[in-house]
Amino acid sequence: MRPPVLLAVAHGSRDPRHAATVHALLRRARALRPGQRMETAFLDFDTASVPRVLERLAAAGAEEVVAVPLLLTRAFHAKADLPAVLREAGARLPRLSIRQAGVLGPSPLLTAALERRLWEAGLRPRDRRSTGLVLASAGSTDPEAIAVIADMARELRRTGWCAVRPAFASASPPRTDVAVRALRGDGCPRVAVAPLVIAPGRLPDRIAEGAREADVLAGVLGPAPELARLLLARYDEARAAVGHGPLAIPA
Repeated sequence: MRPPVLLAVAHGSRDPRHAATVHALLRRARALRPGQRMETAFLDFDTASVPRVLERLAAAGAEEVVAVPLLLTRAFHAKADLPAVLREAGARLPRLSIRQAGVLGPSPLLTAALERRLWEAGLRPRDRRSTGLVLASAGSTDPEAIAVIADMARELRRTGWCAVRPAFASASPPRTDVAVRALRGDGCPRVAVAPLVIAPGRLPDRIAEGAREADVLAGVLGPAPELARLLLARYDEARAAVGHGPLAIPA
């Protein structure tokens, strides 16, 4: 029996760098698991919409799909937007079993991908104690999502960074530049900004703008090997979940 199709669902952006980076992440995942069918869809902006890709898969004879959100926290898109799109598609495509996997974060693999980007930007692991870190995410009005970012910042602090402060490009304070200045005030000799975002776009550009006074700006997570492994892990967890019906999508 063929394994379910892995459908990676990204947010989408008008910025062409966004889709290019998502496709690069999927290429990395395919290299880790040859033979696994993987497709990409987008919630907004891109023509490869989730309904259109699911219709194409159903027409090609696919029987099962696991939709893995390329989202880092359980905010609106993971809790409401994507489930609604999947439920509607499932009603129109009754022969296609659709399951939604969990979001990517939090995970030690996500933390490892963040630190990989920091080392690539010029820091070394031994620089942690003299470096304050801004964990900069896109932002959300969802308290659960904000709490996850705060928890990640605390976990990173325990690994030896001088100090760690969360920041947000939208919706919630503080902004990146405010967090950078706060770390200077904390007495950290060096300040680095780690974007907790998968692909370039308007909000990541806003993070970069706010990082101008920082000493180090890491790149977006993109096709980091750890992120590709995390994508596959969420797919495997959804496949292994017990008690699911033909349409296991969170309400």
